[in-house]
Amino acid sequence: MEYTAIILSRENGVGLIQLNRPSKLNALNETLLAELKAALVDLAAAGDVKAVVLYGGEKLFGAGADLKMITARAASTVEAHLFFGRELGPVYGQLSDMGKPVIAAVDGYALGGACELALACDLRVAGETAVFGLPEVNLGLLPGGGGTQRLPRLVGPTRAKEMLFTGESIDAQEAYRIGLVNKVVPAGKVLEEALALAEKIARKPAFAVRMIKSAVDTGAALPLDAALRYEGRCFEMLFSTADAREGVSAFLDRRKPRFSDR
Repeated sequence: MEYTAIILSRENGVGLIQLNRPSKLNALNETLLAELKAALVDLAAAGDVKAVVLYGGEKLFGAGADLKMITARAASTVEAHLFFGRELGPVYGQLSDMGKPVIAAVDGYALGGACELALACDLRVAGETAVFGLPEVNLGLLPGGGGTQRLPRLVGPTRAKEMLFTGESIDAQEAYRIGLVNKVVPAGKVLEEALALAEKIARKPAFAVRMIKSAVDTGAALPLDAALRYEGRCFEMLFSTADAREGVSAFLDRRKPRFSDR
């Protein structure tokens, strides 16, 4: 697929997706959503890609969904149901459900639907100038890409409700304080830091990372006893792999392990 609204590249075990509508503030339109879906499918299937970075650019991550698109595609309740169910929602689901870790690299504004893209990622690295917000209430709407569900799970329901009810944004330091982002770095260093983190993860045994992600994400939706049983199944699956045997053997032999992703 030829991409115009995103830039897709891969290096050192990391796939990089950069949103590429700077003249439109990276607003999410049909083209960008379709290309993002295709890129995620591509990277999910790529054996040489162990982690993914989602980046907006040096000046902003994204201003949210294209309002002209929303107005045209969701003019009625039925149309809104079809649009969000078939086109918008699946993109966020692909990000959160991807078997490989996804890191959002956020410089500048990440608002509305773009903020929800960051929320759907596993980790978030923010620049000092980053701003996060879900202002949909100001339009008489609510975040339709998972914002009302993922934000409370990250920062707690009380803090999330304040942001959602008021539509007010928070800066990078506040986002770090409440646990919305993993680290704050100098502006202009966001992509470098996110790629370094992704490359560190990419050097780990890929199946182990995948099982850890599955154990955390699946377990979070289960009662503790069921989550612990699921963790046990994940452990059992890992213990029979060649990488697990190599890891244990290398530890006992006091040498660096040579993982093969088997």
